[in-house]
Amino acid sequence: MRLTVAQALVTFLARQYTERDGQHRRLIAATWGIFGHGNVAGLGQALLETGPDAMPFLQGRNEQAMVHAAVGYARQSGRLSAHAVTTSIGPGATNLVTGAALATINRIPVLLLPGDTFATRPADPVLQQLEVPYAGDVSVNDALRPVSRHFDRITRPEALIPAALQAMRVLTDPVQTGAVTLALPQDVQAEAYDWPEEFFAERVWGVRRPRPDRHELAVAAEAVRGCARPLIVAGGGIRHSAAQAALAALAEATGIPVAVTQAGKGVLPYDHPADLGGIGHTGTVVADALAREADLVIAAGTRLTDFTTASATLFRHPAVRFIGLNLDPYDAHKLAALPLVADAREGLDELRLALSGHRVDPAYETAYRQGRGRWEARVDQAYAVSAPDEDLPPTQAQVLGLLDALADDTDILINAAGSLPGDLHKLWRARSADQYHVEYGYSCMGYEIPAAIGVALAAPGRPVWALVGDGTYLMNPTEIVTAVQEGVPLRLVILDNHGYASIGGLSGAVGGEGFGTAYRFRAPDGSYTGEPLPVDLAANAASLGMAVIRARTVRDLREALAEARSATCPTCVYVQTRTPDTVSGPPPAQAWWDVPVAETATRKAAAQAREEYDRQAAQRRRHL
Repeated sequence: MRLTVAQALVTFLARQYTERDGQHRRLIAATWGIFGHGNVAGLGQALLETGPDAMPFLQGRNEQAMVHAAVGYARQSGRLSAHAVTTSIGPGATNLVTGAALATINRIPVLLLPGDTFATRPADPVLQQLEVPYAGDVSVNDALRPVSRHFDRITRPEALIPAALQAMRVLTDPVQTGAVTLALPQDVQAEAYDWPEEFFAERVWGVRRPRPDRHELAVAAEAVRGCARPLIVAGGGIRHSAAQAALAALAEATGIPVAVTQAGKGVLPYDHPADLGGIGHTGTVVADALAREADLVIAAGTRLTDFTTASATLFRHPAVRFIGLNLDPYDAHKLAALPLVADAREGLDELRLALSGHRVDPAYETAYRQGRGRWEARVDQAYAVSAPDEDLPPTQAQVLGLLDALADDTDILINAAGSLPGDLHKLWRARSADQYHVEYGYSCMGYEIPAAIGVALAAPGRPVWALVGDGTYLMNPTEIVTAVQEGVPLRLVILDNHGYASIGGLSGAVGGEGFGTAYRFRAPDGSYTGEPLPVDLAANAASLGMAVIRARTVRDLREALAEARSATCPTCVYVQTRTPDTVSGPPPAQAWWDVPVAETATRKAAAQAREEYDRQAAQRRRHL
């Protein structure tokens, strides 16, 4: 078949599928694109020529945002289906870097197809080319190497064959998956070649489920039987493996409680008797208290980041040991764990069978269930709306409470940055396995709106909510236009608190005194402490095509959220929030997070913060 390289690539991608547990999915379901001179005559022409039946096309407005949308789609699709993203050379390509880092850190498949400078170098440099005097084969696309799980540059047509096959292998590998980059020189994209027909045959890529090693399983089971206060820490790997039922079965058979990371929240419904809620710096009182006393921690499908381990201060039992249940040996060995390298579902099922007849002490089970009850009462308190509150602006916790009262198990919530991830991890009552979608591997401001589009494309008909603060909204509102163009009924909730509330609070805690974190006019002393800026985010969203509902009070907000949930077009709810008091607000952090404080300073706030830092840091330990 004589086709251009770009035409061959699109034809090849249209015939790739995944299979797991009998579920057959198209691997690359659509391609996002913004065209420039580096891809318009290559991939642009190929997408037009092959047509939407072969490869649906989605028009983006910002290259980073297109990757975020692709990540949202792939995560909602269980990593069994993904999107491709094509850009021109130069800034279009470098705009991919942040999205690629997010995809790779979170281990979500996305195929990146940036244009590249001429392979044949007929004119050198071309428009937007980075000249590197010491290396003629380097372009800006090389910035994607460290944030990609696989990178290749197609400098000859025939090189596409092995490169494309390797790309599919990595995208479907449950351990290695992430951003995969095929850099495509613009002249090579348009070059014709006689392709073997076998290259375009339908291929099905099996997504494997490795079972645990028998010896590792026996060692892990013996460790569980020999401990008194075990705790499961469940991460995003449970979700990616569709291991929620296996986790519930293990918890129910053994009575072992389950605390969840940000990526793992929702793997058990909030009302499951073993669910303790979030763990770590943004965790619940009951989860963090049990973590401090646990003598065995089963880390299942988690990378054990610093938020989860409270920067190595959370697990304090002098004899605590860890079992690392993970597909990736790198993660399975963290904290000197007993490794149990396996697919999460297979590993949990086989561990349950190996523990047949074993159950934790009834007193331990009673104690943590009582702790769950006390925490639920605290959530009710944070969500509560008194009669006088009805005519006041809501607190952020009350916004979540009103949404909690409205949502059912079909709703999906998306967030990534600011103060919302902490409140959501502590307070949100996840009702389904995929309702809670907080990207906290990279915690990328600007993720929420485009990701919500991707999620909505993967879950048509379900209410999808993008929750953003004013700082996050200003980072990346451009894909609102895409949602309007495609008729994606995303629900956007903008919580305006006039600045970076999360980092402002952190700044105050570490002696930074909130410096540079408020969205306000300059005061006479040069600080940003004047009146709030006259920025109208609701008008901005309306100007991009959204239906906008302004809510000034709790009463307004309750009605606005209900109206937005039933909307059939992209709809924004805008509300200015008020600062909560110490009773009605979300509970403070239950565990530490290591953000180094100035060791020497003349300002009193920094000196006091350093004293607290030294006190907390003294509790760090190496788990060896």
